[in-house]
Amino acid sequence: MTVKMDNVGIVVEDLTGAIEFFREFGLELEGQTVVEGEWAGRVTGLGDQRVEIAMMRTPDGHGRLELSRFIEPSVVADHRNAPVNALGYLRVMFAVDDLDATLDRLGRHGSELVGDDVVQLGEAYRLCYVRGPEGILIGLAQELG
Repeated sequence: MTVKMDNVGIVVEDLTGAIEFFREFGLELEGQTVVEGEWAGRVTGLGDQRVEIAMMRTPDGHGRLELSRFIEPSVVADHRNAPVNALGYLRVMFAVDDLDATLDRLGRHGSELVGDDVVQLGEAYRLCYVRGPEGILIGLAQELG
C-alpha cells in the first residue's frame, strides 16, 4: 500500500493575507475556489456549507497547504494562540535553505519568533518556530553541512 501526504489544512479569517504570506514564504498559488453545498457538508459533517479555499504548493511540488475561510457555517473554535504543547494539530514544519533570509522575509509580513531565538542542534540543524498571519504556527528547519 502506498500512502502520500496530499495537503495540510489551515482555517483562516483573512484568506488574501494568508495567501500573500505563504507566497512570500515561497509557496505557489495552485488554485482558488468556493466549495459549497450539501455534498461538501457530507464530507466534513457540517451540513450545508460555503467555504472559500486556496491551495498553495511548495516549489518542489511535493507539499501543499489548503487555506480555508468558512463563510457558512461560522467558525466555532479558535486555536491560533495555543501554546506548542497543546493537544491536537500543532504546526507545519518547512525545510529551508537559508533560515535567516526566510525570517527576514516573513518578518516583513508580521511573523514573530516563538521563544527567544533560533536554536542550533549540534552540527545538523538550525530550528525555530514562528507565528505567521492570524497566529499560525510554522516550524522552520535549515539543514547544516
